[in-house]
Amino acid sequence: MSAMATARNGAAEPDVKPMTTRAWVAFAAMSVIWGVPYLFIKIAVDGGVPPLGLAWARVALAAVVVLALAARAGLLRTVKGRLGVIFAFAVIEIMIPFPLIAFGEQRLPSSLTAILIATVPLIVAVLSWLRGRSERPTAVQLAGLLMGFAGVVALVGIDVAHRPGELLGALAVIGAATGYAIGAMIVKHGLADLDPRATMGVALAMAAVLLAPGALLTAPEHPPSAGAIASIVVLGLVCTALAFVVYSALIIEAGAQRAVVITYINPVVAVALGVALLGEEPGVSALAGLVLILVGSWLSTDGRVPALRRRGQLAGGAR
Repeated sequence: MSAMATARNGAAEPDVKPMTTRAWVAFAAMSVIWGVPYLFIKIAVDGGVPPLGLAWARVALAAVVVLALAARAGLLRTVKGRLGVIFAFAVIEIMIPFPLIAFGEQRLPSSLTAILIATVPLIVAVLSWLRGRSERPTAVQLAGLLMGFAGVVALVGIDVAHRPGELLGALAVIGAATGYAIGAMIVKHGLADLDPRATMGVALAMAAVLLAPGALLTAPEHPPSAGAIASIVVLGLVCTALAFVVYSALIIEAGAQRAVVITYINPVVAVALGVALLGEEPGVSALAGLVLILVGSWLSTDGRVPALRRRGQLAGGAR
């Protein structure tokens, strides 16, 4: 994540479709696809790929695929007049968070990174309340918010505060989560009426151009490992481009409200993969932080899945 599933303005669309076999397959696929980026980012940075270079390569690969999809559908002309907003989205949602996450994972386990990124719904809730000054959080929402940030305190204050390098990495990841949250709001209030293939394709292309100079300046002296190169390909083609296609299919099959449940499953998958494949050992405070963050995120939406509409989803790239 991610990033980020975002809502279109207006009333929620009814979401009562039965879960078909195809929907369950797409749901399972997305739970894995958006749970694995942190694993592959960790492999890439440990294999010698600098954060800026990793972000650029991943974004450029995804941009080629998603732009091709948008062009084939004849959608690129629809972004005319919105390029300024898309540029802001590209900077805040992609250009800044992607290198920050990679920077963080140079210092943090992938599982801890995923837990910190799970704070995005909490940050979105805070920003929404601040933006709508007349809308006050309910007692349940406030309890959820406090619970979620208690999880962050437990995670950062207990697990990493006494290790300066890890603390710096944690702050970078929280910065990325903030970018994801702001980016989600940009889409909700400025881009939700556009087809996400066009929006995401153009945003990825813009971010790739913006990241290119930094990638060149920080290019490694020695070739990255084979595992690092393979990880870049997976991140770009699977975790970003393919994820967009599968997520769109999931929304069509199951409805947007059910689709967004993966927001709460992805970090659990990421932690499990970090433990199983990288030998990471998250402490008790990290696991407690994960539970508090996820439950707090759920309660901050009144204990229900946020209502989303099919058009106005922009969820493929920001993970």
